Amino acid sequence: MNLLNTVSIIVCLAALFSYVNYRFIKLPHAIGLMALALGMSLGIDFFGRFELRLNGDILAFIRTIHFNQALMTWMLSFLLFAGALTVNLAELLEQKWLVGSLASIGVLVSTGIIGFSSRFLFGLLGVKIPVIAGLLFGALISPTDPVAVLGIARQAGMRKSLETTIAAESLLNDGVGVVVFLVMLGVAAGGHPSFADGSWLFLREVIGGLLLGIATGLLSYWMLKGIDEYQVEILITLALVMGTYAAAAALHASGPLAVVVAGLFIGNRGRSFAMSETTRKHIDDFWQLIDVLLNAILFLLIGLEMLVLDFQWKYLAAGLVAVPLVLAARFISVSLPLRLLRRQGSWQDKTSLILTWGGLRGGLAVAMALSIPRSNWRDAIVTITYVIVIFSILVQGLTLGRLVRSVPVSVPDAN
Repeated sequence: MNLLNTVSIIVCLAALFSYVNYRFIKLPHAIGLMALALGMSLGIDFFGRFELRLNGDILAFIRTIHFNQALMTWMLSFLLFAGALTVNLAELLEQKWLVGSLASIGVLVSTGIIGFSSRFLFGLLGVKIPVIAGLLFGALISPTDPVAVLGIARQAGMRKSLETTIAAESLLNDGVGVVVFLVMLGVAAGGHPSFADGSWLFLREVIGGLLLGIATGLLSYWMLKGIDEYQVEILITLALVMGTYAAAAALHASGPLAVVVAGLFIGNRGRSFAMSETTRKHIDDFWQLIDVLLNAILFLLIGLEMLVLDFQWKYLAAGLVAVPLVLAARFISVSLPLRLLRRQGSWQDKTSLILTWGGLRGGLAVAMALSIPRSNWRDAIVTITYVIVIFSILVQGLTLGRLVRSVPVSVPDAN
């Protein structure tokens, strides 16, 4: 099947499921799409037991979709830019120390807790993985997913300071998470990177991504400021995303981080000083449409991907055990920065609870898991990751708003 037909089928399914969800089910958009796709996957699997030829055709179609490539190469940059455009930089700077510590120290602490604990817990269920596989799993599941967080958390009705903290952390923490994941992946593949190698990789990816995002953001800002024609300005923002991501790949810098920085720059300074009211409206409408379309496709693919998993009951059991482990590691990793940066008070445990439950995992974790080379433990990691992502989106996503309303709290200033 060619690329056009594949994309056409996916977009048609996304539109159909979006209609059904909006018209009849009325769940939050991302959650409803994934729930419907999961339901369809379960139905296909059920009828596949009767050896229907249709089932084999559908499986062959889904296998032609390279989920990790589709997300990491084509979709992630647009989704991150659309999300970064809406983040208020002034509010982010008020929480800079908290967001920075959650996106760095928090990820490293969570990776260590999950990495060493998972090997022991999975072993009790007959799922044997080496230590490096546990750390690899910890690195891919510890960062909160910006797409899932931005798609769901905004509908939860939380206060602006807390929403900014969760959204900004999810946009920034992939820099640390991806670097740790790549180092662990190198070790798992038989390499032996030194501390210096890991440090250089971190600096190249993170610092390089920051500098690249600033440079391309400034260039685009200069271009936007010199004209007042919204069609051209929309095209400039589109070129900014694609060019920045391509340049990051060529320079071995963090593409996601570069796109986020560029998006923050354009969404704040560019919006205030380089765009007319008409341009702002059209750019907002354009990127909102891109965000809705790609989110629909992403959560549909997450639901369909279940059909091609190597399902085993012990992997499912390990995934269910991993859910509370990941939540506990998240709670510890957010509590430590809060205790370091704030005075102890009754608000602290409430904030930690909401930050823990609002730390959603999504397609980014699945994409990283699928990028792991074939081994005797890869399928276990992929299935366990998938179970956590489903729980995160369906259970945490559906109950986050209720939790926020029952535990009202805002994040105090860190200055």
